[in-house]
Amino acid sequence: MSAETVALAKGVTRREFLNYVWGAAMAVFMAEMGGVIFLYALPRFKAGEFGGTFTLPASSLPTPGSAPLANQEGRFWMANTDQGVYAIYKVCTHLGCLYGWSSLTQRFECPCHGSKFQLNGTYIEGPAPRSLDHFVIQVQDASGKVIAQTDANGGPVQVTDPNATLAIDTGKRIEGKRHS
Repeated sequence: MSAETVALAKGVTRREFLNYVWGAAMAVFMAEMGGVIFLYALPRFKAGEFGGTFTLPASSLPTPGSAPLANQEGRFWMANTDQGVYAIYKVCTHLGCLYGWSSLTQRFECPCHGSKFQLNGTYIEGPAPRSLDHFVIQVQDASGKVIAQTDANGGPVQVTDPNATLAIDTGKRIEGKRHS
């Protein structure tokens, strides 16, 4: 008998067995870690939760030109102007402060650093580098069909049907226009 045949007849050595077990344990561990990382990276936003979609009836919109309506859960303002409806993110574009609506001056004002914005979120003055950010709005009819949507620049949406439903997607933020 040759040395090769004798080695094959012996079977797996202790060292080989431990190497196989160690390799299998590492493969299982890496598969588990890969699964955990994948699940962690998946978005878990639900409707009615920030990062998800909020639905509002068109009848709940403020009248054009009046004070905007705050949505605390969605972290946005619903502003109705003569041009159309905006969903404006409630975070200032300067340093992330929470700004508010001033009924005295009829504009949004950041209490921390003094940035000021028009009803539609357009920059007026202050240290903010750009206008306020907007969320995408979809106007849906009674059957759920989308009849209008915010454009890529965050422009206003026309709401002509008082029975329509507005779907505000807080996961789709459109950055405000930079000023010079």
